[in-house]
Amino acid sequence: MAWWIVLLLCIGNSGAHVMDILNKSDPSLEESLLSLLQRLKLEEFYDTLLVYGGDCVLHSLSRRLDVSTVLVSSGSTNFDWNFSSLTLILSCDPDAEREVTYRTLMKLQRNRRLIYLQRNIQPKSVCNSYSQKEQHNVAMVREHFDKLGVIYACRYFEDPNFEKISLWDEKPIYIENFRNMHGKAIRTVADLLPPRSMIHLDAKSGDMQMMGYVANLINNYAQKVNATLQLEVLNNKFIVREILKMVENEQLDIGTTLDISLRTAILETSSYPYILTSYCLMLQVPAKLPYNMVYAMIVDRLVLGIIFALFCLLSILLIYSKKMSWQDLNLANILLNDKSLRGLLGQSFPFPSNAGKHLRLIFCILCFASIMMTTMYEAYLQSFFTNPPSESKIHSFQDIGKYQPKIAMPSIEIEALIKTNNSYFQEIQKDALIIFDNLPEYAKLRDAFNLNYSFVVTGDRWSAYAEQQELFKDPVFYFARDLCFSRLIYMSIPLRAHLPYRHLFEEHMMRQQEFGLVSHWRSHSFFDMVRLGLTPLKDLSRPKTISPSILLDDISWILKIYLAATVLSICCFLFEIGGEKWLRWRELRN
Repeated sequence: MAWWIVLLLCIGNSGAHVMDILNKSDPSLEESLLSLLQRLKLEEFYDTLLVYGGDCVLHSLSRRLDVSTVLVSSGSTNFDWNFSSLTLILSCDPDAEREVTYRTLMKLQRNRRLIYLQRNIQPKSVCNSYSQKEQHNVAMVREHFDKLGVIYACRYFEDPNFEKISLWDEKPIYIENFRNMHGKAIRTVADLLPPRSMIHLDAKSGDMQMMGYVANLINNYAQKVNATLQLEVLNNKFIVREILKMVENEQLDIGTTLDISLRTAILETSSYPYILTSYCLMLQVPAKLPYNMVYAMIVDRLVLGIIFALFCLLSILLIYSKKMSWQDLNLANILLNDKSLRGLLGQSFPFPSNAGKHLRLIFCILCFASIMMTTMYEAYLQSFFTNPPSESKIHSFQDIGKYQPKIAMPSIEIEALIKTNNSYFQEIQKDALIIFDNLPEYAKLRDAFNLNYSFVVTGDRWSAYAEQQELFKDPVFYFARDLCFSRLIYMSIPLRAHLPYRHLFEEHMMRQQEFGLVSHWRSHSFFDMVRLGLTPLKDLSRPKTISPSILLDDISWILKIYLAATVLSICCFLFEIGGEKWLRWRELRN
């Protein structure tokens, strides 16, 4: 039995060697493919080989390369592989790659592919098959590659859609197909929210064109890659929401709008951040104080206390310096010292003829203090009458609705704040919110500086409002930097998930930022809106008419205080006369 076992093992080993010899590839084909892979490594470095399909010459070839190799004979990984962008994909058959994992498909969309054609398959059909999956970096070799050295490279925008390249040619095998799109259309929709995107008719051609700091980015990109814009216009009150939905459903290539990071959208449909900004309240500028309140504003409590202390000190010094004794020092003489009071008010008072040096010195101090005090308050009074101070601003979200009109907000932004559990938004009372489903209507109210509401605005949009209010006599709204829902949010361009030229668009976007074009467009946003007739070049602040003279109501508080002081003086005078007569009557009675 043992001899039979040994004999069977020898026969099996010999059969394996025979099958290995029969299945062994042509060494010249391996050498040619090895030269091709080395050339591809020189053109663009790769550190991983991903081989799809059953056993073929590519499997044995991968052992001779000093790179990591992943073999996927089933055609799909069935789980999320974290492949790098330096992966070269090899397929033993055009149908060998049957990847179904979404994340892996996204990561491998732009990677280079080398297909080994074992049957009489036309390169044109292979290029069409891969282009339908939006995979365009594809090259193919046939079984007799060692004899002809011909490589078939797919060319998406050319006819035929492939190019024959010799192994010894200096032409690149893989090119960036989308650097020249040969007039292919880019589908987009503008949100019609100035100054992001604005539609106008070209005076020369009569075609509909876009303008704005978002529209200019897409216009320049289409011009750069020799593409045409297939522009659609939606008359929808949920226009931004509809654009984002169309991008997610792959009905649009690029959305001419901005998607904020507060919205919990998948990152596959958002570009690299285009603008970093803040998201704050746009509140009305507090009203000016009425003129009758100016007199109270110029009197500070601390300064008033210092003046009273100075008055008491000068009264004490005057009482002591008169007879150089404390004999007449009492509370009544201190608080009712007419010389000190009239001196501080800048009025004349009797000066004794035989005044000593100490008394003269005190009078000099009194006169100097009166000059300083009356000059200071007169300057304050004239300044505040020319430009009265404003009422105090609000400093918390809880005060919204009490001291300011209710806040108008679009429903799409409210939903984003609720989903992100924004703590500042939760502090606002629900009855202090006015919700608008129609985003264009909301933007129209905000652009008109409607004083019935307060608004929310991003920092980039506020720059155009600030520029517009430079024309106003008085600013209407201010940007409440202390009342922000988010001080740093990023705004991205909505992109289709499988967009094959996403990397080119993001590179173009960052170059526009680097060259300062985005800042230039944003700084000229207001003038572009004026040029298109979307914003009037006039004062929308509705300033109040100012009377050329002071009205009786402007000095009402002074008159009331004067009347109260007069009544108090009369009462004191009557009390003094009545007290003296009562003392005389008491003496006569005794």
